[in-house]
Amino acid sequence: MKISYGWKICILLFFSTTINYLDRHVLSILAPELQHLYHWSEVEYSYIVTAFQVSYGLGVVLTGKLLDKFGTKWIFAIGVALWSAAGMAHAFAKGAIGFGMARFSLGLGESVNFPASVKTVAELFPASQRAFATGFFNAGSNIGAIVAPLLIPFIAYRFGWQWAFILTGALGFIWVFFWSITYKKPAEIKSAAVQTAEIQDEVPAKSWKQVVFQKEVWAICLVRFISDPTWWFLLYWLPKFLNETKAVSTGALGWPLVTVYVLADIGSLAGGAYSSHLIRKGKGVYAARKQALLICAVIALLLCGVGFTDNLWMAVALIGLGAAAHCGWTANLFATITDVFPKKEVGTVMGVATLSAVSGGIVLSLLTGRILALTGSYSSIFMLVGCTYLLGYFLLNRLIPAIKTNQS
Repeated sequence: MKISYGWKICILLFFSTTINYLDRHVLSILAPELQHLYHWSEVEYSYIVTAFQVSYGLGVVLTGKLLDKFGTKWIFAIGVALWSAAGMAHAFAKGAIGFGMARFSLGLGESVNFPASVKTVAELFPASQRAFATGFFNAGSNIGAIVAPLLIPFIAYRFGWQWAFILTGALGFIWVFFWSITYKKPAEIKSAAVQTAEIQDEVPAKSWKQVVFQKEVWAICLVRFISDPTWWFLLYWLPKFLNETKAVSTGALGWPLVTVYVLADIGSLAGGAYSSHLIRKGKGVYAARKQALLICAVIALLLCGVGFTDNLWMAVALIGLGAAAHCGWTANLFATITDVFPKKEVGTVMGVATLSAVSGGIVLSLLTGRILALTGSYSSIFMLVGCTYLLGYFLLNRLIPAIKTNQS
């Protein structure tokens, strides 16, 4: 079966997202060992996590604008090369400050992935396929999370923890090579008739300020500020949660984390496929997105029960279903951005929306460190994150009751 150009590129987006999350997870997998080695407190660890989030938040605004201005090909490649080098640099860090600097550099490079990927999907896929294409490439985040607990402990114990950072960081440079020889500018793959029609339909380009200060942008930003922190929390604190509350050692983290992220992958694909299916059946684009978002928000409530079970696998199941709901939610929310805004604005909108998401993640990370230092319990944190999706759904429904869909 011949694979279309759009899906070839989507497969590359899947692998970039896989590498992106693999590189992020190395620290969280090794956190118990490194925390013991360098005597980090819970608050110091939260500062290291926050260093990544701060630079990621700053980076997405810059990369979003650069993507809209200069195009995807080389901005994406430069970002991947930067984060790969930063990932390898962790091997040479010493203490909390050194790791904080490495995380800051990693976040700056990794900030390019999602604005570039969502913009690429908007350019290459019609509205009826965007949520599924988004869910497909976003599934790479869970593959990275699945591979990490299986691969990282093996490398660390066999060759030393430094090599876990070096070998995973090197993968990004391989991706850059394949991206550079495969990606073509959208204008190079469209027929003359399609290009002429798009030129006729073009509206004057807006300034950065005009794009950012649209009410729809602020609504998306608020929803992502509320709902995205759950994923950041799972990314950085889940291994520690399992280690501290369920006595799961670093070497035994593999299957619990694999279970969570396999379920998350299913949610990513199913969430995107569901709204795409509704659209093909004739349901309005925004109505389909909102129906999928509501189902995900209800399923996410299961996270509230994590703190009330002592059984490891019950906790893993609840977390996994919550992670699945998050990924289905993300696929449809990202697709909504491509529905609402012209392609030339998608990078900028994704940038500022991701800054808002990261800001929420920073708040939750700092709050988590303080709550754990005071109470030693994760229960209230899981209850908080489990409720955020329903709140986000009602805010989206209230602030953007209807849209004029960008079908192009």
